[in-house]
Amino acid sequence: LLGIPHLLVAVNKMDLVDWSKEVFEKIVEDYTAFSEKLNVHDITFIPVSALTGDNVVEPSTNMPWYQGETVLRHLETVTIAADRNLVDFRFPVQYVIRPHLDFRGYAGRISSGTIRPGEEVMALPSGMQSTVKEIVTADGNLDEAADQQSVTLTLTDELDISRGDMIVRKNNLPTVDTRFDATLCWMDDEKTLSTVNHYLLQQTTRLVSAHVRELVHCIDVNTLHRDTTKTTMQLNEIGRVQIETSSPLFFDSYDRNRETGGFVLIDPSTNRTVAAGMIRGRTEAYEAPGRPHE
Repeated sequence: LLGIPHLLVAVNKMDLVDWSKEVFEKIVEDYTAFSEKLNVHDITFIPVSALTGDNVVEPSTNMPWYQGETVLRHLETVTIAADRNLVDFRFPVQYVIRPHLDFRGYAGRISSGTIRPGEEVMALPSGMQSTVKEIVTADGNLDEAADQQSVTLTLTDELDISRGDMIVRKNNLPTVDTRFDATLCWMDDEKTLSTVNHYLLQQTTRLVSAHVRELVHCIDVNTLHRDTTKTTMQLNEIGRVQIETSSPLFFDSYDRNRETGGFVLIDPSTNRTVAAGMIRGRTEAYEAPGRPHE
């Protein structure tokens, strides 16, 4: 449900079932059948005994029928490079650096994609366009920067950009909207979800007021059954919601970009983080006639 692309299922306490291959295979069969309801394509099963250390760090001598990797070996070697999004350039602006009149830089961490000097970019939400002049770091200028790098971009034009804005390629734009569908995990043990009160929504460096318009359904994490009768969510419950914000967000779906597709909800009265969410996409049902989206 959280969009984790690689799962490692460590089947523990194998010592209590006499290291039985049949018991392990039955668990693998049952778990595999359950996982077919989820969008997971990479699942690894390892039989272990935490008590004796079998297949945790060293291969087990008690289960010669298992010829796969140990838990530690798998965690150290699992391939995750293919999970990086190097296509969609997203640069949420964290600070505007202007030490003197001759320098204006936009500092932040690249959420996804790559960028080079000379590339044409657009600033959101203004839609103003310019060209990347330099990629500045404390160790010198770069010829290219990629996702998860913290850099300062300078542009050939002095645009009015501030914290919470986003710099993207002009021909590769995120969705810009005030309404979207999301999967929400409720994290507050004191208050339940309210569809009346407003929250603060933090997404990348952007902070806006938000309203949960509708709880579509809650999800039973044991059966994945959808409960459409609930009107609120309690601690650790997961559900699908429709959210509207006071000003536009610049987002991608969570399965495409975890940085721009993820957010948290904050209770403005207590400043507590009450929920974490994953954007599914634009809420088409709320589109007003005659009002095209940006």
